[in-house]
Amino acid sequence: MSEIARPKNHPRREPDRTGSQRPSANTIFSILLTILFISIILLSCEQLKEKKLTLKPGILTVLTRNIPTVYYQGPEGETGFEYDLVKNLAQDLGLKLKIKVVNSISEMLAAMAADNADIAAGALTRTRERERRFTFGPDYYTVRQQLVYRKGCDHPKSLAALQRFPLIIPARSSYAERLQELKPQYPYLKWQTTNNLSSDQLLEQVWLRKIPCTIVDSNILALNRRYYPELKAAFSISEEQPLAWIINPKLTKLHHQITLWLNKIKQNGQFEQFEKRYYYFGDANFDYVDTKVFIRRIKSRLPQFQHPFEKYGRRYNLPWTLLAAKAYQESHWDPEATSVTGVRGIMMLTNTTAQHLGVNDRLDPEESIRGGAKYLRQLLDRVPESYPETDRLNVAMAAYNVGMGHIYDARRLARELHLDPNRWSTMEKVLPLLKQKKYYEKLKYGYARGREPVLYVNQTNNYRNILEKKVGLLDRNRAIGSILKIDNTGPAIQ
Repeated sequence: MSEIARPKNHPRREPDRTGSQRPSANTIFSILLTILFISIILLSCEQLKEKKLTLKPGILTVLTRNIPTVYYQGPEGETGFEYDLVKNLAQDLGLKLKIKVVNSISEMLAAMAADNADIAAGALTRTRERERRFTFGPDYYTVRQQLVYRKGCDHPKSLAALQRFPLIIPARSSYAERLQELKPQYPYLKWQTTNNLSSDQLLEQVWLRKIPCTIVDSNILALNRRYYPELKAAFSISEEQPLAWIINPKLTKLHHQITLWLNKIKQNGQFEQFEKRYYYFGDANFDYVDTKVFIRRIKSRLPQFQHPFEKYGRRYNLPWTLLAAKAYQESHWDPEATSVTGVRGIMMLTNTTAQHLGVNDRLDPEESIRGGAKYLRQLLDRVPESYPETDRLNVAMAAYNVGMGHIYDARRLARELHLDPNRWSTMEKVLPLLKQKKYYEKLKYGYARGREPVLYVNQTNNYRNILEKKVGLLDRNRAIGSILKIDNTGPAIQ
């Protein structure tokens, strides 16, 4: 075989001693381009991870507790100080709010440790022990731990004296941590803990004189004094302590956004409005048992409103004296009354309810009375006719105060307790149970301040009795008529 001819003077290529060809320039360029591409992808992933606002895109998942200072079902739906705050935050960030209700602080902490939510908002005190385990957001409120008693009852006046009193507090609370810190200085301090009663339930026990005292945060006492004005703070057992939300540690951007949002609502006054709605109550709220003032106002204020009370009592077939008593309970017959919660007028209607009833001006007394009468009539028509006639009115008034959903819950609970759900006397016993976790956690509408509608109904009836005596209606039947159906001679309910 002849050798292939080579051009003259062409050098012979030496074989590669390693046995492989060197990579060409194109190959090297391709490798570098691939490395650069992978690096860009990894960097982009890291940046996306850093920019992640919530665990689930577009949704703010919040753990909370079904208690009055945090979250509960009110007459018009979800409400509560912390609920209003997280709702405002979600709106500010353009996120859909998802609420997950837990039954205790310990359950809330366990859920956050398991990465089950973006935020835990449950009136949580920032303590050293909790800070070791969780990431807290900015402080939004400060409280003091206070020893609470009922006015006129024997109570300790100092920590030293507290050593001689029995004490019950919620289990795994910041109060237990504080008492443990005080134990070396006051070695005879003793306390029991309960998993079944929340702080506001223990306050109710103090008010009922079943226990001498308990310890709660100052904001919880402020809220409960609206319903139990005899409760007093004997002294504080702590300095001011901050409340803060626990934030998922993965969500650094959310932490930053919460800080910006909180600064904004504190500067523009929104936070103060939320605070006033739940924690500020004027002196008028503690005047509801002043019979002497009520009798004076029958003469000084009632005459200018008596005609519309009678007019809309006839239209909606309700006792006009009941409408008048309800109006006094709501506003003390002040047509310009305005509450920090947003209700206004002589019948203290919310804006939502007023719109539903076709009331354009809540401060117009005739419009307000018409709306209040119509609303009570609507509620009365929803109360089962299995109640006695007078009991139906009481149940409708309770629904006016607490919401019909909680009335349905109370009826269900009455059956479970083998009580007659078709008696107001049963509702008086069962409604207060809606504050207790062992009952409300199994019910559709959850926690309710069940004692409040009972007090509301009883006080309204008390005003009505006094009014009917003063205006000469000694025979209540003259003011009642039949309440089961609308009078055919009057306009039908729209």
